[in-house]
Amino acid sequence: MVKDFSPLAKTIIEKVGGESNVNSLIHCATRLRFNLKDDSLVDTEVLKQTEGIIDVIQSGGQYQIVIGPEVNNVFKAITDQADFSTGTDAAKADDDGKGKIAKALDIIAGMFVPIVPAMAGSGMIKVIVSLSTMFGWLTPQDTTYQFLTIFGDTIFYFLPVILAASAAKKFNTNQFLAMTVGAALISPTFVNMVTAAREAGTGLDLFGLPVTLATYSSSVIPIILAVWFLSYVEPLVSKYVPAVLRIFLAPMITLLIVLSVTFIVIGPIGTWLGDGLNAIVSAMNGTVPWLVPLLVGATTPLLVMTGMHYGLIPIGINMLAQKGIDTVAGPGMMVSNIAQGGAALALSFKTKDKILKGLSVSTGISAILGITEPVLYGVNLKYRRPLYAAMIGGGVSGLYLGIMGVGRFAQVAPGLLALPSFFSTDAPNVIIHASIACMIAFVISFVAELILGFPKDELKKEVPATTVSDETFVAVADGQLVSLETVNDDVFSSKAMGDGVALIPESDTVLAPVNGTLTTVFPTGHAYGIVRPDGVEVLVHIGINTVELAGEGFTSLAAQGKMVKAGQPIARFARQSIAEKGYDTTIMTIITDARG
Repeated sequence: MVKDFSPLAKTIIEKVGGESNVNSLIHCATRLRFNLKDDSLVDTEVLKQTEGIIDVIQSGGQYQIVIGPEVNNVFKAITDQADFSTGTDAAKADDDGKGKIAKALDIIAGMFVPIVPAMAGSGMIKVIVSLSTMFGWLTPQDTTYQFLTIFGDTIFYFLPVILAASAAKKFNTNQFLAMTVGAALISPTFVNMVTAAREAGTGLDLFGLPVTLATYSSSVIPIILAVWFLSYVEPLVSKYVPAVLRIFLAPMITLLIVLSVTFIVIGPIGTWLGDGLNAIVSAMNGTVPWLVPLLVGATTPLLVMTGMHYGLIPIGINMLAQKGIDTVAGPGMMVSNIAQGGAALALSFKTKDKILKGLSVSTGISAILGITEPVLYGVNLKYRRPLYAAMIGGGVSGLYLGIMGVGRFAQVAPGLLALPSFFSTDAPNVIIHASIACMIAFVISFVAELILGFPKDELKKEVPATTVSDETFVAVADGQLVSLETVNDDVFSSKAMGDGVALIPESDTVLAPVNGTLTTVFPTGHAYGIVRPDGVEVLVHIGINTVELAGEGFTSLAAQGKMVKAGQPIARFARQSIAEKGYDTTIMTIITDARG
């Protein structure tokens, strides 16, 4: 049965401030990434407690909701319900209040996140081609080999066109004009002109100005600069061209200006920047080859938290285009992800809490395969010591990668499944060292977490009290106990429903007050009925008149009909958010039937 994500999508849209508060929305492998107009309109606490959401973070100028592997389905459900603006005004509003670094990270993420799946898929096809030749399944003369090569190489050859499309959205300019500029850079005619000029030892010129003999297939920086330039030229030209002629004259003038400047100025500058970046990396690899992989391996979790890991993607792609091997982004990120998985799996051995154990195993395996946000935000960052263990394992394995000069030969998602991308017939030992590095990352992070252990105070939070007798009552939350008569509700204060106590909560988790069967869970999540083994019936009522919220801000943690232990979490509620809406958050514990 296909799960319906529309209720979750509706909640997310509502709690980020509504459709009108969203400038744009994209998603990566595990996260929804919102650009919002006003961050004060969001209800973060409720979102964090909503089933289906792992965590909520603000990073790199974006409001990010961590969903996990189902993010694509949630994204589709959201876009089915809302149409988010991508216009110039929205972009300007989005830039308000952001620093330069946040803006830069947002632009990089916005350009590369949408095309990563296609690049990863194509990269894996290239891996299949390499493995097929290694095992003798195919030869370069086979047409199947040639077709698979086309499938794997196409996105990288036409990268300027594809990147132009995503860059146009971030720079708020015409997408098809941008793609035209990208296509011109890899035009077969231009490629032939460059080849002929190089062979003849001559040059090229445009309007009498020299054109650099450069190759732009698989390039990154030139097209980004060109689309950025286009975003200024297009509106300027449209402003001065008469409306009656604008439909054909404005794009003609725009293309003439942008393409000319791109071939004469921007393209060469982008090429020089790419070459310079490659030269810097090569120099570092020549003098301290272990430094970059060590840093990337150790700090990738921190980079992911801030969104700065997207800054590594252009570097890796540029290295693949320039030298055919990436020693910066892919290797270090791969072992870091595996290290995070190893630390989480070690945690599953340490904890006695069944929920945390299951979460650690599932997210740990996901991290080893390359999807780390669930384990990072759901386990490692939350409990800190697994994060430290993962950074230790990632750093040590990154050091090994650097010493051995390991690099990947295709752009794929960094995880255990990326190992084949480290195979090359010209360097068969690379994949062996990459495999060893993966083992180092897992083992060291696993052992480091076993040594670092699990904070005792966190264990107390996670393991519910199970040793109280069936007649014992415990407090339903952290807070201040008050007399039931003082409650601001006549039904409760008059004890018409039964005697009991009230509590002014200081935490968002509500615990079962007694051992028993959870016989009633109200659909709104604000009230729970428990029957003790001796027949005594107990009602836990969260807040006064909170039924009016229709479940908003409440999350049930235990299923109706199940046995619960005194001290076991049965609900979470957005205490602060509910209070801000004017509701009294006092929790009443009432004995509705004391006869037994």
